[in-house]
Amino acid sequence: MDVKKDILWRVYLCFLGIIMLGFVVLGRAFYIQRVQGTYWKKMSDSTHSKYVAVNAERGSIYSEDGNMLSTSIPVFDVYVDFAADGLRENDGKRFFENLDSLSTSLSNLFKDASPESYKKQLKLAYQNEDRYYPLKKKITFEQYTQLRDFSLVKQGRNKSGFLIDIRDNRVNPYVLLANRTIGLSRGDTSKNVGLERTYDSLLKGQEGKRLMRYMAGAYVPVDGAEIAPESGKDIITTLDTYMQDVSENALMKMMVANNSLHGTCIVMETATGKIKAIANLGKRPDGSYLEDYNYGIATKTEPGSIFKVATLLSLLEDKYVDTGTIVNCEGGKKSFYGLNITDSHLGTGNVTVKEAFAMSSNVAFAKLAEQYYHNQPLQFYNHLHALRLDTATGVDIIGQATPLIKKPGGKFWGKTTLPFMAHGYEELVTPLHMLMVYNAVANHGRMMKPYLVNAVREMGVEIKTFKPQVLVEKICSDETLGKLKDCMLDVVESAHGTANKLKTPLYSFAGKTGTAVTAMDNRGYNKASKIYQSAFIGFFPFDKPMYTIAVVIQNSSESKLAYGGVVSGPVFREVADKIYACDLANQPYYTATRERDSLPYNYYGIKADISKILSAFDLPYTDSASAGYWRNVYMYNDNTTLTQAYDPARLNGKVPKVVGMGLKDAVCLLENMGLHVVASGRGKVMYQSIIADANYLKGQTINIQLN
Repeated sequence: MDVKKDILWRVYLCFLGIIMLGFVVLGRAFYIQRVQGTYWKKMSDSTHSKYVAVNAERGSIYSEDGNMLSTSIPVFDVYVDFAADGLRENDGKRFFENLDSLSTSLSNLFKDASPESYKKQLKLAYQNEDRYYPLKKKITFEQYTQLRDFSLVKQGRNKSGFLIDIRDNRVNPYVLLANRTIGLSRGDTSKNVGLERTYDSLLKGQEGKRLMRYMAGAYVPVDGAEIAPESGKDIITTLDTYMQDVSENALMKMMVANNSLHGTCIVMETATGKIKAIANLGKRPDGSYLEDYNYGIATKTEPGSIFKVATLLSLLEDKYVDTGTIVNCEGGKKSFYGLNITDSHLGTGNVTVKEAFAMSSNVAFAKLAEQYYHNQPLQFYNHLHALRLDTATGVDIIGQATPLIKKPGGKFWGKTTLPFMAHGYEELVTPLHMLMVYNAVANHGRMMKPYLVNAVREMGVEIKTFKPQVLVEKICSDETLGKLKDCMLDVVESAHGTANKLKTPLYSFAGKTGTAVTAMDNRGYNKASKIYQSAFIGFFPFDKPMYTIAVVIQNSSESKLAYGGVVSGPVFREVADKIYACDLANQPYYTATRERDSLPYNYYGIKADISKILSAFDLPYTDSASAGYWRNVYMYNDNTTLTQAYDPARLNGKVPKVVGMGLKDAVCLLENMGLHVVASGRGKVMYQSIIADANYLKGQTINIQLN
């Protein structure tokens, strides 16, 4: 009895323990599910699934004339889920039935491996049940469309296991054309440059999201769990592809010929401030040239003599001098507080201010600035400030340089500052700054803000436009403007002008040359090594300026040419010539009343060719010959008559007359008669070495001269 009670007590105790353990388990499960459920769900999601960003299709960048300068093209990454249910059902029947054809198709499409190699690769991945197997990356759209038609792939994702990931690849269709201004678009947008960086927020659009689940060692996209991205907007620039191409080619040609280090050529529309072209070329270690830096906007240098236009404007506006005022150049060399200023043309004495500007006398402008502004340097500085030479240009692109204009009273101002500033030293400005000043002179004194973008477009509709902006309504009086333009014209038109070899009878233009000795790093100015910066800025046509062009080239110690008039000037002239010619081509032609042609015309040739040409020009004709292949063409007063020229069968071994024929016809006729023809020149036959109707032997050589 005691034993029985002891056993029952033990059983009850165990039963009670089991019940208590059950309550503990149930309570713990309830606590985990209800209290800690959200925490564990988040942990599970973070471990086995996650959202990844899906980049939007980046907007394109266009030129003003509608050409695509930068765009995104899709590239496709191909993955295979070898654990897909449809691919593995019935012991992989679908996979193995299509394995041979799929391997052959992939080999033919990509041409990078044999069908046997692809078959081995696919079978191994199938055996390993790879969930996100990278089959091929960066395939083109054409390859993608062919891949979709493969027998297995077109059965769909669940049955084939094929997954396609679409990405964008940024390309510049014109490659070098304005490459630095358009810029680069990289994965890390903070490293972008040019317009790609400036307008990145508009171009990149709104990124989407895609849910990826971790399965069997890889993240696989989840169907239906994607937030579609919003495509970026398009940018319409002010650039003109023809002007850009012309500018880059002209700049490249000069820099290669002169072994220059870097240079820029900027074309601005005078009335609006639109930048129509901006070429930037720098020399690479291998000797080639590339758009490696935006020298026109981001590089500030001492401008040299092109700065004299600002000095002359100040002197004229303050009424200190007139263009006819006499100034003594003192032989082209003068010392200012122990530092010499020299001219490139030594020996010059008394000249007018206009002549001093045309011949670019450094001494003359240093003397005038020192004479009139020595006791009031702030007045000179205020003119430069009014011309915005100490202010950022405001052009709509990131990376523009801030200029440096010394201010009287500052720690960098010294006794020699004023005379050196007057002829283009001891200040740092960009080529675009100087272009704005020259453009204002051409634009009746109105200084325009330079800009590169016309509009922002979404789905073909303009949602934002940018209009020309006036920065300074009038930089000086009309009287001063007229004198400035006259002096700039003298640089090109007068015998003593530094650019007089550039003038052309087709149109007139005005401008200013500049040649500055370059301060190289910390080594100072190096005249012995002939390190010069060459510049020319001007506008055309002179009477009604349409475009203003700045060309600034940094030469090297190996450069043979140095002066602005022979380095940058020819680049300006070539660009201006081609823009002017293109503009003329767009003008309506004068159509004169058609007059009857009273000049007789004779020609010999094959009948079939003559008939084809006359029909193409819709010219009626009469053929009086009844047989034969050769015809004599006689045209007079719009009447065309064909007569039989030759019948080789009736020549009776005589040499035919081929004078007046084209080369093809003459060779055909003579060689068919057994003669060996030696021809020279181009055009029509004007001479034959064996005269017509002379006897000949087969194989004999006959020389014909064309002119």
